[in-house]
Amino acid sequence: MNDLKIHFWGAAGCVTGSKFLIETPSDCILVDCGMFQGLKEKRKRNWEPWPRPPSEIHRVLITHGHLDHVGMLPRLVRDGFKGPICGTSPSLEIARIVLEDSAKIHMEEAERARAEGYSRHEVPMPLYTPEDVKATLALFTPVPKDHWKTAGEDLKFRFRFNGHILGASFIEIQLAGKRIVCSGDIGRPRDPLLAPPEKPGQADILLLESTYGNKNHPDIDISSSLEEHINATIHERGVCIIPSFAVERLQTVMYLLWKLVRTNRIPPLPIYVDSPMGENVLDLFARFPHWHKLPMEDYRQMRRQIEVITEYRDTWKAIDDPRPKVVVAGSGMLSGGRVLTYLSQLLDRATTRILLVGYQAEGTRGRNLLEGAHELKIFGKYIPVAANVIQLDSLSAHADQGELLDWVSDITQAPEHIFLVHGEPTAQDALRVKLADDKGWKVRIPGIMETVELD
Repeated sequence: MNDLKIHFWGAAGCVTGSKFLIETPSDCILVDCGMFQGLKEKRKRNWEPWPRPPSEIHRVLITHGHLDHVGMLPRLVRDGFKGPICGTSPSLEIARIVLEDSAKIHMEEAERARAEGYSRHEVPMPLYTPEDVKATLALFTPVPKDHWKTAGEDLKFRFRFNGHILGASFIEIQLAGKRIVCSGDIGRPRDPLLAPPEKPGQADILLLESTYGNKNHPDIDISSSLEEHINATIHERGVCIIPSFAVERLQTVMYLLWKLVRTNRIPPLPIYVDSPMGENVLDLFARFPHWHKLPMEDYRQMRRQIEVITEYRDTWKAIDDPRPKVVVAGSGMLSGGRVLTYLSQLLDRATTRILLVGYQAEGTRGRNLLEGAHELKIFGKYIPVAANVIQLDSLSAHADQGELLDWVSDITQAPEHIFLVHGEPTAQDALRVKLADDKGWKVRIPGIMETVELD
């Protein structure tokens, strides 16, 4: 029997549903427990039974608080998991906000489907409930950054700063005599709000994300791009909608817009930030000032000058505001959230601009827009697309190919095993070839639900 096994339960051949079970005869660790998003065939996996009973898993380690990395924790707990859920303090706080919001959305969507009769299920049910989330939060166990946590005779782990979003980390695990590095989502070296990611110096086994493994982000001034599109929106007397992930991208976009107004690069105009979850995450910047580089005086001024919407009735007031305006709303891939209400009313107008500032997973409405969809299905109805759709890759929170190669540059001795995860097949294969050509590394691309036995 092999001493070490890795089970790829998610983010294998796709960018969502991150779940990696690392098993030895004495330990069973789940790294991340994310929700599948995008294509229906992937989302259906969220409802499938676990490959093994959650009660047999000893602990969960989370890299960061995004839904595709923590979104299935309430199901795991409801189905029998009772161990600690470990992460950095800001990651666990973000996970709390994300999960509470997710449970609310699932409850509301199930109720809307029942009321309007557009579900194929006779009795639509939520994926999980607020009660499931409450039980999950009771298991949260914060671990200080850079601190080696000993969890048995043969197991210790630590979380290291990784950029990407507030609290995000890559995880180093010492287990069965091996150093296992799980990259999580790697941030960018010139993020407006976060310091550059730290780098691993050693890895016997490396699980490396590959979201943008086949491309480099354009080297453009993102502020100039925003300035151009917002001024064009004002000229056309339209609406600029920026769908944004409520964690980090929303706060970054807020900061960039505030700076444009402050420096007179765009005139004062209504800027609505419509995301209750984003507002809650924004509060964490004040609670965890050492995890970011946003000056607190800038933070306070930005909070005073940009209108943050929390009540749904104010969403409709913003829509009815006839002035040219900017709306920043979740979710970033148009898979849910307040942005859908805006799109249901404004997508069919040629004076609407939609700026996509993050990765758009296969099967999401955001990807469909990028690929030229002529209509989108929102709340059970088809809305024609007349809006101008623009992608701003340079604002992505994910490292591109060059930045991924730089992130592994301190690993001087080739890992024994390298697995590319969290990427679509084209991106993964491009990064595999690049790692082979540049570093001589042999790389493996695991399949979904594949189990790999390692000596």
